[in-house]
Amino acid sequence: MNTLSSTLWPWLALAGLGAFHGLNPAMGWLFAVALGLHRQSRSLVVLALAPIALGHAAAVGIVLLATILFGTVLDATLLGRCAGILLLVWAATHIIASHRTPVRIGMQTGLAGLTVWSFMMASAHGAGFMLIPALLSLCMSSGVDSELTTSTSLPISVAALAVHTGAMLAVIGAVSLIVYDQGLAFLRRGWINLDVVWSAVLAGGGIFLLAT
Repeated sequence: MNTLSSTLWPWLALAGLGAFHGLNPAMGWLFAVALGLHRQSRSLVVLALAPIALGHAAAVGIVLLATILFGTVLDATLLGRCAGILLLVWAATHIIASHRTPVRIGMQTGLAGLTVWSFMMASAHGAGFMLIPALLSLCMSSGVDSELTTSTSLPISVAALAVHTGAMLAVIGAVSLIVYDQGLAFLRRGWINLDVVWSAVLAGGGIFLLAT
């Protein structure tokens, strides 16, 4: 893998995972549409995107920060192996408990409640854990002797979070407005089981880290 591709793929992965999260109804667009339909307000659909993105970014940001902190005291190879095992365990857990909701919040909730809901859903899905392979690749390639340092890793993690959240927000916004305008009838005709896909992605990330 040449230098350009090795530098580019983590950013593409971060954006791609953000787009996938935006496409997944469990990450918020279905909630935004439901709120808009319940209150007959298209503007509320748009307004709901802010707390959804904020809660998701907070959940992901905590994982990225923890990864950086552990990376400054642990060997990078050991950290990667531990993260790989964690991803495999989380994939298995997600398959077993994929239909359980970590917190139930009704359609009458406010923006604060929606933020909490988004944070809990992103945490339960392991959204932040899936970014670890890309983050470690970026940080190790920028560090000295492939070691993680706070001075280089923190700015990279902030940029990674921004790219990921931006991609998610763009997709979730587009899907929410399209579904709100067109209606939910197409969901009754069929929808991809994204929980299965997500479990496979988590497991794939774990295998990648263990094999690298």
